[in-house]
Amino acid sequence: MALQNIGAGNKDDAFYRYKMPRMITKIEGRGNGIKTNVVNMVDIAKALSRPASYTTKYFGCELGAQSKFDEKTGTSHVNGAHETGKLAGLLENFIKKFVQCYGCGNPETEIIITKSQMINLKCAACGFISDVDMRDKLTTFILKNPPESKKGSKDKKAMRRAEKERLKEGEAADEELKKGKKDIAKRKGSSGNLKEVGSKVASSKKKSTHSDEDRSPPSSSYADLKEVNESDDDDVQWQTDTSALAALQRIQELNAVTASMVMLSTDDDKPKSGKRSPKANGRIKSVNLVDEITKYVKKGSPAGELKPFLQSLSGTREEIVNALFLALFEGVGKGFAKEVVKKKDYIAVVVHEEGSQTILLGAIEVFCGKASPEAVKEVALVLKDFYDDDVLEEEFIVEWYEKGLKGENKGSPIWKNVKPFVEWLQSAESETEEE
Repeated sequence: MALQNIGAGNKDDAFYRYKMPRMITKIEGRGNGIKTNVVNMVDIAKALSRPASYTTKYFGCELGAQSKFDEKTGTSHVNGAHETGKLAGLLENFIKKFVQCYGCGNPETEIIITKSQMINLKCAACGFISDVDMRDKLTTFILKNPPESKKGSKDKKAMRRAEKERLKEGEAADEELKKGKKDIAKRKGSSGNLKEVGSKVASSKKKSTHSDEDRSPPSSSYADLKEVNESDDDDVQWQTDTSALAALQRIQELNAVTASMVMLSTDDDKPKSGKRSPKANGRIKSVNLVDEITKYVKKGSPAGELKPFLQSLSGTREEIVNALFLALFEGVGKGFAKEVVKKKDYIAVVVHEEGSQTILLGAIEVFCGKASPEAVKEVALVLKDFYDDDVLEEEFIVEWYEKGLKGENKGSPIWKNVKPFVEWLQSAESETEEE
């Protein structure tokens, strides 16, 4: 069974986790009685976690034709002769409106009908609640035929197992397709193309062995990227100002999260002559990290040149990563998640060394202490994006969240907003272990 990625925006991602069968249609009847039968509508609806009657009715509403789904036989008919491509395009619109999360784009959502007869989509990944446009004709049908109540844990596990089976079938089909391209490249004698296809097949095989453990595999292998940069990381020498480090340790003991980037000089650092002591100069230099990085970013310098620039700065790794995050997103409120996606290449530069994921999570926490409430609400979307691209791994996210709940900063709103995403990660892990 040929599979494709759910959502048109993910069609080129060979490792996308969520897949559905390709649509198969058949024209039946003649004259005024001609109909289009969507042969595998039941399988498509299962992959989308939506009733097949919803998708069938949506086709009828958009085409202005009568449509009917037979619950007993599982057949889906739309009056008239319609091309498969046209119906597939309408299905993509249905997915965008009634399946994918409006926040993170994840298709693992649940339809909720409110007391005021409004339709919402609740995302199991980021916790975002999407408001469906009630002007769509299908909303009336959904209100009259609400989805069944939330299924039990056994049914959920069965759905996840079926989803994994579909994922494996899709990966096998993709691998066969790539093998075919490899044979064509051999016949043409193009060694360059052969090398490229072979590397893609190897990457696909490597990634498929971990498909049961990964929630949302990314479009590129972060492990391979890490191996490429290991040789560069051996030459990295982080310059440390011992005075700044001592001050930072004292601040961390006080759990003053936001104070890590504001290291003020004291009266003891200033001699009577009016000249600053070396210790004071070191602190002022640390304060200026944000300004220096901001100037660098505003020049439009590429992300690839950021690493040597950061190495030239004086300060600890925590100070530099905190300063980088603040410089990139200072003053950002609503739309914080979109800004992170735009500037993600700058963040990826600093997460190749050991312990860098913990430092990045700490930088996010520091930023949330300064950010507006609108930005803090989108923290789960940011973590989801970093998780999908293997910038952050599950174990570090969960460990950081649990420590935050027990620490002195447990009253921060960041934990409330991150909670749905962490629960999603933990539930997926526990179900995988049980299976």
